[in-house]
Amino acid sequence: MIDPPPNPQNPDVMRLYFETTNLAAFPPDPMIMRRDPANIIRVGDLFYLWYTKCEKGIHHGYDGTVWYATSPDGLDWTERGEALARGGEGAWDGQSVFTPNILVAENRYWLFYTGAPKPFTNQGNRVTKSALGLAVADSPDGPWERVSGEPILETSPDPEAFDSMRVDDSVLITRDGLYWLYYKGRQWDRTPMETKLGVAVAAHPLGPYVKHPENPVIPAGHEVMAWPMGRGVACLINYVGSRDLQRTIQYAEDGVNFRKIGEAEVVPSAAGFYRPEAFTDNGRGGWPDWGIQIHETEGRMPTLSRIDCTWKISPLHTD
Repeated sequence: MIDPPPNPQNPDVMRLYFETTNLAAFPPDPMIMRRDPANIIRVGDLFYLWYTKCEKGIHHGYDGTVWYATSPDGLDWTERGEALARGGEGAWDGQSVFTPNILVAENRYWLFYTGAPKPFTNQGNRVTKSALGLAVADSPDGPWERVSGEPILETSPDPEAFDSMRVDDSVLITRDGLYWLYYKGRQWDRTPMETKLGVAVAAHPLGPYVKHPENPVIPAGHEVMAWPMGRGVACLINYVGSRDLQRTIQYAEDGVNFRKIGEAEVVPSAAGFYRPEAFTDNGRGGWPDWGIQIHETEGRMPTLSRIDCTWKISPLHTD
């Protein structure tokens, strides 16, 4: 049974608690980075996970490629190899392909990713803009073919727009017969602490993805953690945004106009959840049971760990 979102007039809210489990397949390493886990899908007897990997001792995702792993139970993972390499010489994604996510639709697998070109800089007012790309395969094991030599979602040309410098970190949900792409954007010359969440909608997995006129739909959140909740959409907001939005669970019945329905003392780091109803469009989405997050260890590169979630109704914090 699916618990409905708490009534906005109710002084109680849903609260997230979670436990972390280290994963033997992803040990902390001084040179190998694994981060940006996609939402997990199940195909047959296996769970599939995509993520960013870099073997150069670099802490960020702007110099990585997309890898994937499989597991029979979400605990015992096997790294399978690189799923998507950088684009070729002069390509818009020639510097890095990272922050992947997955859509299952029309009996195919659609791998969304962030890309950036060369030469690349992440300093000052010469920052290189990022965009979203798309590859498709008939099997979750690939091979993956880029659908175009161009991005499928780009930064806004208006420097005052919330996504004029960064378009990044896609999460896909099928609802109302359409494909809803939630993403994070950052305005030109703003810091990561000013990231906001937007959505673009398409009638076909290939697009075109049209940015919603009410963007940004949540003026907070550095990572996109979203899932279907009943007929609506829920998002978990991390530590970026105003105090009233930090560490909250937001819900929008229409997928656009979000309100607070929950809280978390600690938010998992860029978690990708197992969301079995994400692409069914059946109105039966519920609270995620588990997922994979970025795991930090002192003296080592970021890696991946598992989280197991517990959701409880608790009094609203008013301090």
